[in-house]
Amino acid sequence: MIYTLTTNPAIDMNFFSKTFESSVVNRTENTAYSPNGKGINVSLILKHYGIPSVALGFFGGFTGKYIIEELSKRDIKTIPIWVNEPTRINIFINDEKKEFKFVNEGPFVPRDAQAELINIIKGLRDCKYLVISGSLPKGIEEDYYYEIFQICQENLIEVILDISSKKLKELLNYNPLLIKPNDEEVEAIFGYKINDEEDVKFVVKKLYGMGARNILLTMGEHGLYFYDGKRLYYCDAPRIKLLSSACAGDSSLAAFLSEWLFKGDLEFGLKKASATGANVAESQGLGTLENIKTYLKIVNVREVK
Repeated sequence: MIYTLTTNPAIDMNFFSKTFESSVVNRTENTAYSPNGKGINVSLILKHYGIPSVALGFFGGFTGKYIIEELSKRDIKTIPIWVNEPTRINIFINDEKKEFKFVNEGPFVPRDAQAELINIIKGLRDCKYLVISGSLPKGIEEDYYYEIFQICQENLIEVILDISSKKLKELLNYNPLLIKPNDEEVEAIFGYKINDEEDVKFVVKKLYGMGARNILLTMGEHGLYFYDGKRLYYCDAPRIKLLSSACAGDSSLAAFLSEWLFKGDLEFGLKKASATGANVAESQGLGTLENIKTYLKIVNVREVK
Protein backbone atom coordinates (compact mmCIF):
# COMPACT_ATOMS: atom_id res chain seq x y z
CA MET A 1 0.00 0.00 0.00
CA ILE A 2 1.13 3.54 -0.74
CA TYR A 3 0.56 6.26 1.86
CA THR A 4 0.76 10.00 1.29
CA LEU A 5 1.68 12.54 3.96
CA THR A 6 0.51 16.15 3.80
CA THR A 7 1.60 17.99 6.92
CA ASN A 8 -0.04 21.25 5.82
CA PRO A 9 -3.20 20.50 3.80
CA ALA A 10 -5.54 23.21 2.53
CA ILE A 11 -8.80 24.03 0.89
CA ASP A 12 -8.08 25.75 -2.39
CA MET A 13 -10.59 28.39 -3.47
CA ASN A 14 -10.24 29.21 -7.16
CA PHE A 15 -12.26 31.89 -8.93
CA PHE A 16 -12.26 34.34 -11.82
CA SER A 17 -12.60 38.09 -11.51
CA LYS A 18 -12.67 40.42 -14.51
CA THR A 19 -11.64 43.26 -12.22
CA PHE A 20 -8.99 43.36 -9.52
CA GLU A 21 -9.11 46.84 -8.05
CA SER A 22 -8.89 48.29 -4.55
CA SER A 23 -11.76 50.08 -2.77
CA VAL A 24 -14.40 48.74 -5.17
CA VAL A 25 -16.59 45.63 -5.24
CA ASN A 26 -14.90 43.13 -7.54
CA ARG A 27 -17.49 40.61 -8.72
CA THR A 28 -16.22 37.03 -8.97
CA GLU A 29 -17.44 34.04 -10.95
CA ASN A 30 -16.83 30.31 -11.39
CA THR A 31 -15.77 29.75 -7.80
CA ALA A 32 -14.47 26.24 -7.11
CA TYR A 33 -13.47 24.70 -3.78
CA SER A 34 -11.26 21.64 -3.60
CA PRO A 35 -9.46 19.56 -0.96
CA ASN A 36 -5.80 20.20 -1.47
CA GLY A 37 -2.25 19.80 -0.31
CA LYS A 38 0.54 18.17 -2.27
CA GLY A 39 0.19 14.68 -0.79
CA ILE A 40 -3.59 14.87 -1.01
CA ASN A 41 -3.27 15.71 -4.71
CA VAL A 42 -1.08 12.64 -5.15
CA SER A 43 -3.78 10.49 -3.53
CA LEU A 44 -6.49 12.03 -5.73
CA ILE A 45 -4.58 11.44 -8.96
CA LEU A 46 -3.56 7.92 -7.92
CA LYS A 47 -7.25 7.22 -7.32
CA HIS A 48 -8.05 8.54 -10.80
CA TYR A 49 -5.65 5.95 -12.18
CA GLY A 50 -7.07 3.13 -10.09
CA ILE A 51 -4.34 3.02 -7.43
CA PRO A 52 -5.63 3.03 -3.82
CA SER A 53 -3.74 5.01 -1.20
CA VAL A 54 -4.15 6.24 2.36
CA ALA A 55 -3.78 9.95 3.13
CA LEU A 56 -2.07 11.03 6.37
CA GLY A 57 -2.02 14.59 7.63
CA PHE A 58 -2.82 17.20 10.25
CA PHE A 59 -6.36 18.61 10.10
CA GLY A 60 -8.32 21.09 12.18
CA GLY A 61 -11.68 22.84 12.43
CA PHE A 62 -14.49 23.00 9.88
CA THR A 63 -12.01 23.27 7.03
CA GLY A 64 -10.24 20.09 8.06
CA LYS A 65 -13.57 18.27 8.31
CA TYR A 66 -14.49 19.46 4.83
CA ILE A 67 -11.32 17.94 3.35
CA ILE A 68 -11.89 14.60 5.12
CA GLU A 69 -15.50 14.51 3.92
CA GLU A 70 -14.54 15.31 0.33
CA LEU A 71 -11.83 12.65 0.29
CA SER A 72 -14.30 10.14 1.71
CA LYS A 73 -16.72 10.95 -1.14
CA ARG A 74 -13.89 10.10 -3.54
CA ASP A 75 -13.21 6.77 -1.77
CA ILE A 76 -9.88 7.85 -0.37
CA LYS A 77 -9.12 6.59 3.11
CA THR A 78 -7.63 9.11 5.52
CA ILE A 79 -5.91 8.84 8.89
CA PRO A 80 -6.24 12.36 10.28
CA ILE A 81 -4.32 13.79 13.21
CA TRP A 82 -6.50 16.55 14.64
CA VAL A 83 -5.18 19.91 15.83
CA ASN A 84 -6.98 22.85 17.45
CA GLU A 85 -6.56 25.50 14.77
CA PRO A 86 -8.47 25.22 11.48
CA THR A 87 -6.84 23.94 8.31
CA ARG A 88 -5.85 26.78 6.00
CA ILE A 89 -7.67 28.12 2.95
CA ASN A 90 -5.59 29.22 -0.03
CA ILE A 91 -7.02 31.63 -2.60
CA PHE A 92 -6.23 31.70 -6.32
CA ILE A 93 -7.66 34.53 -8.43
CA ASN A 94 -7.50 34.58 -12.22
CA ASP A 95 -8.36 37.71 -14.21
CA GLU A 96 -7.99 35.97 -17.59
CA LYS A 97 -4.47 37.38 -17.98
CA LYS A 98 -2.68 36.63 -14.73
CA GLU A 99 -3.04 34.43 -11.69
CA PHE A 100 -2.79 35.82 -8.16
CA LYS A 101 -1.92 33.35 -5.39
CA PHE A 102 -2.68 33.94 -1.71
CA VAL A 103 -1.23 31.05 0.29
CA ASN A 104 -1.67 30.92 4.07
CA GLU A 105 0.89 29.42 6.44
CA GLY A 106 -1.50 26.99 8.13
CA PRO A 107 -2.34 25.99 11.71
CA PHE A 108 0.02 25.47 14.61
CA VAL A 109 0.81 21.77 15.09
CA PRO A 110 1.82 21.01 18.70
CA ARG A 111 4.41 18.44 19.67
CA ASP A 112 1.82 15.91 20.90
CA ALA A 113 0.19 15.86 17.46
CA GLN A 114 3.60 15.41 15.85
CA ALA A 115 4.29 12.47 18.18
CA GLU A 116 0.90 10.98 17.28
CA LEU A 117 1.84 10.95 13.60
CA ILE A 118 5.20 9.31 14.36
CA ASN A 119 3.41 6.58 16.35
CA ILE A 120 0.94 6.03 13.53
CA ILE A 121 3.75 5.56 11.01
CA LYS A 122 5.48 3.19 13.43
CA GLY A 123 2.33 1.08 13.56
CA LEU A 124 1.70 0.83 9.83
CA ARG A 125 1.97 -2.80 8.75
CA ASP A 126 0.87 -2.49 5.13
CA CYS A 127 2.85 0.61 4.15
CA LYS A 128 5.34 -0.13 1.39
CA TYR A 129 5.73 3.43 0.08
CA LEU A 130 5.36 6.82 1.76
CA VAL A 131 5.06 9.97 -0.34
CA ILE A 132 6.07 13.05 1.69
CA SER A 133 4.92 16.22 -0.04
CA GLY A 134 4.53 19.89 0.65
CA SER A 135 5.46 22.42 3.29
CA LEU A 136 5.61 22.16 7.07
CA PRO A 137 3.09 24.10 9.19
CA LYS A 138 3.83 26.24 12.21
CA GLY A 139 5.23 24.32 15.15
CA ILE A 140 7.09 21.68 13.15
CA GLU A 141 10.84 22.08 12.81
CA GLU A 142 12.53 20.72 9.69
CA ASP A 143 14.41 18.13 11.76
CA TYR A 144 11.03 16.38 11.98
CA TYR A 145 11.80 14.89 8.57
CA TYR A 146 14.68 12.97 10.18
CA GLU A 147 12.32 11.35 12.68
CA ILE A 148 10.05 10.20 9.88
CA PHE A 149 12.93 8.84 7.80
CA GLN A 150 14.34 6.88 10.72
CA ILE A 151 10.99 5.17 11.29
CA CYS A 152 10.69 4.41 7.59
CA GLN A 153 14.14 2.86 7.51
CA GLU A 154 13.32 0.69 10.53
CA ASN A 155 10.05 -0.46 8.93
CA LEU A 156 11.51 -0.90 5.42
CA ILE A 157 9.23 1.79 3.99
CA GLU A 158 10.45 3.36 0.75
CA VAL A 159 10.21 7.16 0.77
CA ILE A 160 9.31 9.41 -2.15
CA LEU A 161 10.10 13.08 -1.52
CA ASP A 162 8.51 16.17 -3.03
CA ILE A 163 9.46 19.00 -0.71
CA SER A 164 10.93 22.48 -1.15
CA SER A 165 12.84 22.39 2.13
CA LYS A 166 16.52 23.26 2.34
CA LYS A 167 16.79 20.00 4.30
CA LEU A 168 16.27 18.05 1.09
CA LYS A 169 20.02 18.16 0.50
CA GLU A 170 20.69 16.46 3.85
CA LEU A 171 17.78 14.04 3.51
CA LEU A 172 19.43 12.56 0.43
CA ASN A 173 21.75 10.81 2.89
CA TYR A 174 18.78 8.51 3.65
CA ASN A 175 18.74 7.38 -0.01
CA PRO A 176 15.08 8.10 -0.84
CA LEU A 177 13.61 5.96 -3.59
CA LEU A 178 12.64 9.01 -5.65
CA ILE A 179 12.78 12.78 -5.40
CA LYS A 180 10.78 15.18 -7.58
CA PRO A 181 12.31 18.65 -7.62
CA ASN A 182 11.49 21.25 -10.23
CA ASP A 183 14.11 23.47 -11.84
CA GLU A 184 13.40 26.37 -9.45
CA GLU A 185 13.85 24.12 -6.41
CA VAL A 186 17.12 22.76 -7.79
CA GLU A 187 18.45 26.30 -7.91
CA ALA A 188 17.04 27.37 -4.51
CA ILE A 189 18.11 24.25 -2.60
CA PHE A 190 21.24 23.05 -4.38
CA GLY A 191 22.43 26.22 -6.08
CA TYR A 192 22.41 24.83 -9.62
CA LYS A 193 20.75 26.91 -12.34
CA ILE A 194 19.41 24.93 -15.29
CA ASN A 195 19.70 26.64 -18.67
CA ASP A 196 20.00 23.71 -21.05
CA GLU A 197 20.21 19.93 -21.29
CA GLU A 198 23.89 19.87 -20.39
CA ASP A 199 22.94 21.50 -17.09
CA VAL A 200 20.28 18.82 -16.60
CA LYS A 201 22.86 16.07 -17.08
CA PHE A 202 25.14 17.70 -14.53
CA VAL A 203 22.37 18.25 -11.97
CA VAL A 204 20.82 14.78 -12.01
CA LYS A 205 24.23 13.13 -11.70
CA LYS A 206 25.01 15.39 -8.74
CA LEU A 207 21.71 14.57 -7.01
CA TYR A 208 22.21 10.87 -7.65
CA GLY A 209 25.71 11.08 -6.21
CA MET A 210 24.30 12.77 -3.11
CA GLY A 211 21.99 9.83 -2.43
CA ALA A 212 18.80 10.10 -4.49
CA ARG A 213 18.25 6.71 -6.14
CA ASN A 214 15.91 8.11 -8.79
CA ILE A 215 15.19 11.69 -9.86
CA LEU A 216 12.08 13.03 -11.63
CA LEU A 217 12.92 16.58 -12.61
CA THR A 218 9.93 18.65 -13.74
CA MET A 219 10.38 21.84 -15.75
CA GLY A 220 6.85 23.03 -16.54
CA GLU A 221 6.35 23.84 -20.21
CA HIS A 222 9.88 22.61 -20.93
CA GLY A 223 8.97 19.00 -20.09
CA LEU A 224 10.48 16.61 -17.56
CA TYR A 225 13.49 14.34 -17.08
CA PHE A 226 14.03 11.05 -15.28
CA TYR A 227 17.38 9.64 -14.15
CA ASP A 228 18.09 6.35 -12.39
CA GLY A 229 21.87 6.51 -12.19
CA LYS A 230 22.32 4.74 -15.52
CA ARG A 231 20.07 6.35 -18.08
CA LEU A 232 18.52 9.77 -18.54
CA TYR A 233 15.16 10.20 -20.28
CA TYR A 234 13.28 13.26 -21.46
CA CYS A 235 9.58 13.77 -22.14
CA ASP A 236 8.29 16.93 -23.80
CA ALA A 237 5.17 18.82 -22.69
CA PRO A 238 1.94 19.59 -24.57
CA ARG A 239 1.33 23.23 -25.42
CA ILE A 240 -1.45 24.59 -23.27
CA LYS A 241 -2.90 27.85 -22.04
CA LEU A 242 -1.68 28.00 -18.45
CA LEU A 243 -4.40 28.66 -15.92
CA SER A 244 -2.76 27.55 -12.66
CA SER A 245 0.44 25.63 -11.98
CA ALA A 246 -0.50 25.05 -8.33
CA CYS A 247 -1.27 21.32 -8.54
CA ALA A 248 0.55 20.34 -11.73
CA GLY A 249 3.74 18.99 -10.17
CA ASP A 250 1.88 16.83 -7.64
CA SER A 251 -0.30 15.45 -10.42
CA SER A 252 2.71 14.65 -12.59
CA LEU A 253 4.32 12.76 -9.73
CA ALA A 254 1.21 10.69 -9.03
CA ALA A 255 0.69 9.87 -12.70
CA PHE A 256 4.32 8.78 -13.00
CA LEU A 257 4.09 6.59 -9.89
CA SER A 258 0.93 4.91 -11.18
CA GLU A 259 3.00 3.38 -14.01
CA TRP A 260 6.64 3.32 -12.93
CA LEU A 261 6.03 2.11 -9.38
CA PHE A 262 3.06 -0.18 -9.86
CA LYS A 263 3.40 -1.43 -13.44
CA GLY A 264 7.09 -1.04 -14.20
CA ASP A 265 6.48 1.03 -17.34
CA LEU A 266 8.92 3.93 -17.31
CA GLU A 267 8.23 5.36 -20.76
CA PHE A 268 4.45 5.39 -20.39
CA GLY A 269 4.86 6.71 -16.86
CA LEU A 270 6.74 9.73 -18.20
CA LYS A 271 4.08 10.31 -20.85
CA LYS A 272 1.32 10.11 -18.24
CA ALA A 273 3.24 12.49 -15.99
CA SER A 274 3.57 15.06 -18.77
CA ALA A 275 0.00 14.72 -20.04
CA THR A 276 -1.54 14.82 -16.57
CA GLY A 277 0.52 17.78 -15.39
CA ALA A 278 -0.41 19.75 -18.51
CA ASN A 279 -4.12 19.02 -18.17
CA VAL A 280 -4.07 20.09 -14.52
CA ALA A 281 -2.09 23.25 -15.32
CA GLU A 282 -4.81 24.41 -17.71
CA SER A 283 -7.56 23.76 -15.12
CA GLN A 284 -8.95 25.04 -11.85
CA GLY A 285 -7.58 22.79 -9.13
CA LEU A 286 -7.17 19.30 -10.56
CA GLY A 287 -9.89 19.94 -13.12
CA THR A 288 -11.74 17.15 -14.93
CA LEU A 289 -8.63 15.45 -16.40
CA GLU A 290 -10.53 15.04 -19.65
CA ASN A 291 -7.66 15.99 -22.00
CA ILE A 292 -5.13 13.45 -20.76
CA LYS A 293 -5.87 10.87 -23.47
CA THR A 294 -5.42 13.51 -26.16
CA TYR A 295 -2.11 14.69 -24.74
CA LEU A 296 -0.80 11.13 -24.37
CA LYS A 297 -0.92 10.82 -28.16
CA ILE A 298 1.30 13.83 -28.78
CA VAL A 299 4.01 13.70 -26.09
CA ASN A 300 7.28 11.93 -26.84
CA VAL A 301 9.98 10.26 -24.77
CA ARG A 302 13.61 9.98 -25.78
CA GLU A 303 16.76 8.77 -24.10
CA VAL A 304 19.30 11.53 -23.57
CA LYS A 305 22.78 10.48 -24.61
